[in-house]
Amino acid sequence: METGNGKGSIFREQYEVLFGRRWPVVTAALLVATTHVFLFAFERPWTVSDGTRNWGDWLFRGLGVIQGADLIAPWLFSGSLLNLGLLGGACAAALLSREFAIRVAPAGELVKGSVGGLLMGAGAVLAFGCNIGGFFSALSALSLSGVAMMIGLGIGAYLGLRYLLWEVEHWPRLSTGRSRTRCAPHAAGMGVQPILGGLLLAALLSLPFAYNAFGYTPQGGFLLFGVAFGMVFQRSRFCLVRAFREPFMTGEGDHTRAAALALAVSMLGFSILKFADLKDATTWVFPGFWLGGLLGGTLFGVGMVLAGGCGAGSIWRAGEGHVKLWLAILGFSISGSLVREAIVRWEIRQRMGTAVFLPNVTGWAPALLLVLVLLAAWYLFAVWNEKAGKLRLT
Repeated sequence: METGNGKGSIFREQYEVLFGRRWPVVTAALLVATTHVFLFAFERPWTVSDGTRNWGDWLFRGLGVIQGADLIAPWLFSGSLLNLGLLGGACAAALLSREFAIRVAPAGELVKGSVGGLLMGAGAVLAFGCNIGGFFSALSALSLSGVAMMIGLGIGAYLGLRYLLWEVEHWPRLSTGRSRTRCAPHAAGMGVQPILGGLLLAALLSLPFAYNAFGYTPQGGFLLFGVAFGMVFQRSRFCLVRAFREPFMTGEGDHTRAAALALAVSMLGFSILKFADLKDATTWVFPGFWLGGLLGGTLFGVGMVLAGGCGAGSIWRAGEGHVKLWLAILGFSISGSLVREAIVRWEIRQRMGTAVFLPNVTGWAPALLLVLVLLAAWYLFAVWNEKAGKLRLT
C-alpha cells in the first residue's frame, strides 16, 4: 500500500509540475524558438494570418463574395492546420491544468475584441504577415520587412494603450459591464477537466496517423507543430502582446526579454539552414520594407492591444474559452480575407515596399551581427525601463 501511495504521490507531484504551475517564460520562449526552427526545417516558417485568411476565404466563397477554385480546404491547408493545432493544444493544456472556462466579457470588451481582430487582419495583409509571420518569422529570416513591422508594432501598442487609458478616464462604462463565466475550473481535486484534456490530447496526437493513412503525412506534421505551440503558450502565457505593451503599461520586461532571446535563437537557426543551402536564402523575405511593414505593424499593434491577444495569442486564449478572443479571430479572418481581395484587385500590394534580404546587402556576418545588436538593444531597453519606469503610461 505504501508503494502504491508513493507512486500516486510521485505521479501527482509530476503532474502538478507540468499542469499545476506556470512554466518559466524564458524557457517557454526558447522552446517556441527551437520548435519554430524545426518547423522551418520541416517545410516553412510559422505564421497565423494565412490560416485565418483561409478561414475567411472559405466563408466568403461559400457566400459567393470571393471566387477561388484553387482554394485549399482548411483541414488540408498548412496554415489552417497550424492554427487548429494551436487552438486544440491550448484547449487541452487548459483542461489538463483545470483552467478552462467559457468567459464572456462585458459587451464593450466584446466589441473591442471584434474591432481589434478587424485591425489585425488588415495590418497582417499590409505587412505580409501577422506579428508571428510578418515580424517574428520575417526577422528570423533576415528580412528587413520584419524590422519595419517591429517598429510599427511598438508604435501601435503605444497608441492602443493610450486609447485604453483615455477610455478608462472618459468612457469607463464601456468595459465595466457584466461578465459571465461558465464551466469554471474545479477549486480542489483533479475533477473532470483533466480527463477531458487527456482525451482531447490523445485525439490530437492520433489525428496525424489518420492523415498519414489518407496520404497527407505533411498535414499531420503541421497539426502536431501547432499542438506543441499551443501547449507551450498556454502553460507559460508567453505573449508577444505583452512584449510590446507591458513596457508602456506596467514597465514589466519579462516577455520583452523572452521575445528577444527567442528571436535570437530562431534567427540563428534559420540562418544555419539558409547558409547551408538546406533552405532557399530568400524564403520568407517579403516586399514590405518600409511602408507595408510599418503601416501594417501599426494597425496590427493597435488591434492586438484592443483585442488582448495577437495572432497566436488570440488563438491560444480562445482555446481557454475566452469569447472575446473568438470574436477577435472572426474579425481577423473576415478582415484578412476582404482586405487582401481589395488590395489585389486595386493593385496596391506592389506599392507596399521592397523585399530586402539583409545578407545580400551587408554579407552574412554583418547581417547576423546587426540583428543580434538590435535584439540586444531591445533586451537592454526592457531591463532599463523595468528599473527606471520612464516610459510607463500608468
